Amino acid sequence: MYRVEATVQRTPQAEPFDLPTYDGQKKSYVPYAVLTFRIHGKPYQLTLYRSLQLARLPQYRDYLFLPFKDATNGRETYGGGRYIDLRMGDVKEGKIVIDFNKAYNPSCAYSDGYACPIPPRENHLAVAVEAGEKNYELRVKN
Repeated sequence: MYRVEATVQRTPQAEPFDLPTYDGQKKSYVPYAVLTFRIHGKPYQLTLYRSLQLARLPQYRDYLFLPFKDATNGRETYGGGRYIDLRMGDVKEGKIVIDFNKAYNPSCAYSDGYACPIPPRENHLAVAVEAGEKNYELRVKN
């Protein structure tokens, strides 16, 4: 249910833009593709991004970034949204599998000092994605 096949519509003419982060900085990304899929029979879309900074590094040249928010944020999951990492090679014949079980909290969920990108408005899902990393509680030992 939370592992969905999405249709990939590439966005080769997309312009780079600065994605704001929770600490007030900005990071440069370019929209790579629009992903269309269904959860519980309803259609949804998310935009998949490519980091211009990481694209310069050989080991991350094919790295793709899927930041999103959903109806669980602030309750069961981190309020600032979650991320999924993908690779260009994951796109096969115009399709890609989005495995929401692999959704993780950004570093800024655990500590200050990180420049975590804010999921853009177009990546806010109206559905609860009850998969992937959830909230955590810090336990202080006495």
